[in-house]
Amino acid sequence: MPDTTALAAPLPALVNPYRQKKAALLDALRHSGSALRGARAGLTRLSKLADETLITLWRQAGFDKHTALAAVGGYGRAELYPHSDVDVLVLLPAGADPRRDEKLRQGIEQFIASCWDAGLEIGSSVRTAQECLSVARDDITVQTALLEARLITGSRALFRDFHQRFVAELDPLEFFNAKRLEMRQRHAKYEDTPYALEPNCKESPGGLRDLQMVLWTARAAGIGKRWEDLRQADLLSAHEMRQLRYNESLLAAVRTRLHLIAGRREDRLVFDLQNAVADSFGFKHRLTPEGRVALRASEILMRRYYWAAKAVMQLNQVLLQGIEERLRAKRGEPAPAPRRINERFLDLGGLIEIASDDLYEREPPAILETFLLYARTPGLKGLSMRTLRALYNARHVMDHAFRVDPANHKTFLAILQQPQGLTHAFRLMNHTSVLGRYLWVFRRIVGQMQHDLFHVYTVDQHILMVLRNMRRFFMAEHAHEYPFCSQLAAGWDKPWILYTAALFHDIAKGRGGDHSELGAREAHRFCQQHGIARQDARLIEFLVREHLTMSRVAQKEDLSDPEVIQTFARRVGNERNLTALYLLTVADVRGTSPKVWNAWKGKLLEDLYKLTVRALGGRAPDPGALIESRKREALVQLARASEPHEAHRALWDTLDVSYFMRHDADEIAWHARMLSRHVRKPGAPASAAPLTLVRARISPYGPGLQVVVYASDRPDLFARMCGYFDRAGFSVLDAKIHTTRDGHALDTFQLISALDAEHYREFVSMVEADMPKAIDNPAPLPAPRLGRVSRRVKSFPIAPRIDLRPDDKAQRWLLTVTANDRVGLLYSIARVLAEHQIAVDMAKIATLGERVEDSFLLQGAQLQHGPTQLDIEQELQEVLEAQ
Repeated sequence: MPDTTALAAPLPALVNPYRQKKAALLDALRHSGSALRGARAGLTRLSKLADETLITLWRQAGFDKHTALAAVGGYGRAELYPHSDVDVLVLLPAGADPRRDEKLRQGIEQFIASCWDAGLEIGSSVRTAQECLSVARDDITVQTALLEARLITGSRALFRDFHQRFVAELDPLEFFNAKRLEMRQRHAKYEDTPYALEPNCKESPGGLRDLQMVLWTARAAGIGKRWEDLRQADLLSAHEMRQLRYNESLLAAVRTRLHLIAGRREDRLVFDLQNAVADSFGFKHRLTPEGRVALRASEILMRRYYWAAKAVMQLNQVLLQGIEERLRAKRGEPAPAPRRINERFLDLGGLIEIASDDLYEREPPAILETFLLYARTPGLKGLSMRTLRALYNARHVMDHAFRVDPANHKTFLAILQQPQGLTHAFRLMNHTSVLGRYLWVFRRIVGQMQHDLFHVYTVDQHILMVLRNMRRFFMAEHAHEYPFCSQLAAGWDKPWILYTAALFHDIAKGRGGDHSELGAREAHRFCQQHGIARQDARLIEFLVREHLTMSRVAQKEDLSDPEVIQTFARRVGNERNLTALYLLTVADVRGTSPKVWNAWKGKLLEDLYKLTVRALGGRAPDPGALIESRKREALVQLARASEPHEAHRALWDTLDVSYFMRHDADEIAWHARMLSRHVRKPGAPASAAPLTLVRARISPYGPGLQVVVYASDRPDLFARMCGYFDRAGFSVLDAKIHTTRDGHALDTFQLISALDAEHYREFVSMVEADMPKAIDNPAPLPAPRLGRVSRRVKSFPIAPRIDLRPDDKAQRWLLTVTANDRVGLLYSIARVLAEHQIAVDMAKIATLGERVEDSFLLQGAQLQHGPTQLDIEQELQEVLEAQ
């Protein structure tokens, strides 16, 4: 029994030395610079310091010789991160029960309390050996923690008996299968990629947990608990062991710095900390000859992290396959019988197996042939351990001679031209580093961060996502996702041209300069090297050079303006180019982030495509014919809704050509149904108070609301409407502003809600009831309340840009604003314009992740005066820079 009277002694003699020694160790870790070996040694010293303190506290507690104290989990591996828990197991002899033995219970409680008092962040469990075994049978996490148990002090015999019984009960293959399932679920949580922009260096694919997974299963299989043990068991080559050690040290150093900088347990490389972690390693910005930042220090850090995580994922896959083979062979399970594919490759249970270990050394073209087989052969689901290892160790073979070999050019084009398996083949090529070794220009963007606030993937992952999206347009099973894209793709004769454009569209990111132009040059070089026909090459180059154009025109320009359509049509040249550009644009926007694409953007792109097809067909836009067509279609809809004959006339007589050019037939009919009865007929007496009418409906263009406002026009009207939308939690996607001949505003908005996207029907009545009150409020416009910017924006802010200039016809002014997104921004801009009596004629609101690119068509005679224009620009700049 513990002698609890010994615990009455004061603790400062233990507390102060432990905390002082730990502080000194942490300070040494902070100043270890880029040295990786020192970081691992520091974790071991932290573990030893905890051991020494626990031993002293254990002895002071006076536990008898039949109990034991063991380290479990990560602490059991004798590595302790600065703010990780010190996980321990108080191992009791059989029959001991703190619930019935009061002195034992008090002693354990006081021991654990003294650990906390001493500064140890303890995580404890108290069990007998039998209780440990019982809990472990049903809990793989407990089983894993106990697998790494290490005796700190106490009864060696008790700990040895527990360990022997634990090992005897452990089923290595069952443990392996459970841990592999757990790993797959963990990887799925992180989208099966190590390239998240804020990765978890412990849990993400390619993180420390993947290395620990290998050692856990190796230990359970009786192979060993160190990399040296796997090397002696011929599961690792000397080169692979060096790579594992280096990458493990790098990941451990990153995790250590995260703990130190955050001052708490933090395993995520969040944007807030990336710069500080990079600085702690001594990384500096890389500058261009002109002195501009070409590569941020944080980008250098993240690229090193991604390369390490990628290598860990590759070796994790190799080693787990090897361990599984050993376990199944040990159990007597027969290995799958190989099936011959050709003289170089075998099918080993659905995995591609090389016929000889030196295949790639002898025949380098077989490297790309591996992936061609993977794409074209049904039933193949991956690469065997032998093949993965051979690819990993054949990197030196993929040199300049490999890249210029005509045989490899032919095979690579054949992969691009496969009717199925393309996406999986390219992902596997990137995973095994073959893609970057063959396309050297692709290697430059592997792990390349993007700080544009709307891409959520690294450049290489974004490219592969766009390639996947493009491939889906040609797959019948995905036709329901984007029917119009699938319809166009069905009539396209050479899908591989679009795949190649997708592969190159962002390949020049991160170099400085125009990545579209630089990428087109790289595409030109690729087409020349691979013997692609001139006409096809020109189309690929065009697509890469212009891949941003269609999105810009659709989201920022007035599609009701015939000159906009004609200018765009001249730029694309012909319908084949237009169709290809449309498909690439949709695939690209969808591949940036799940938050960027929405149905409204899809409608804008589709409208631009259809309008441009008409222009390219020699049918110059005829505003008169278009308006009459829309009116006829709207009248049909009104008749179907049983609207009285000529009821629409009162409203339509107040509208000019621009209204009918900007609105489609469905909107024209809806406006007539909602508003016509409220329009004052000529000669009728004016009402006592101006009418403010708001009507809303579920948007016909996807999730969201469509709102129409009919009110007496006034300079602050647009600002008041934007203020209401901000307060109600709506984001404006588009605004069509129109003033009738009798002085009323007829404004139509496309809205989405960031708060509750599931209850748009309930929002209809709310908007119709509350918005008129906000519009008619006689009080002055309230000061804007700008919301906080996100962590990502704080870490990677963009300089706000304002461009105010007259349009091509010098009749209106075009205001373009680019800034970090935040709540209240649109209202703040509208308020500045209202204070200067500037009328908003049209607003195009483009939110790209956490960046906004808003365009406004403005009217106001005062804009002709230089001082007023400068005042407006200055006030807008102050709004955008407000903290």
